[in-house]
Amino acid sequence: MGLLGLSQKTRRLYAGYVVRRLFSTFAHGAPGAGLLLLRTVAGTSLVIRAVVALRSGPPLGPSLLEALIGVIGILLILGFWTPVAGILLAVLAFLSALLRPPDLLSWILLSTVGAALALLGPGGWSVDARLFGWKRVELPDRNS
Repeated sequence: MGLLGLSQKTRRLYAGYVVRRLFSTFAHGAPGAGLLLLRTVAGTSLVIRAVVALRSGPPLGPSLLEALIGVIGILLILGFWTPVAGILLAVLAFLSALLRPPDLLSWILLSTVGAALALLGPGGWSVDARLFGWKRVELPDRNS
């Protein structure tokens, strides 16, 4: 028995699970299409909100927040840094819900979608899947 009363084998299995959990499985098929749809709708909504808010010319503080929300929307549409973008969306949308009570329900919805995307990952059709997805490595024969 070792650390925390776990055997060496149990610790290796748990460590493998924790490390593997850091990387999404990048779902393909219907689940991947669902994640693509979720990312696209949420990201497009954020970009449209940011463009409308920035064109109306509010003071500098809200403009920076809206610009950040627009960048998060672009990241979600591309599926790039999706867990980070999802967490940022969840936090910023929650803060926006507190700061803008008339638009409360839509910000709560976007906050929930951001948290869900952070937990589920980007799906198979994303930049994250291309950059960080499982790769197949073919090794040449030693005799060649």
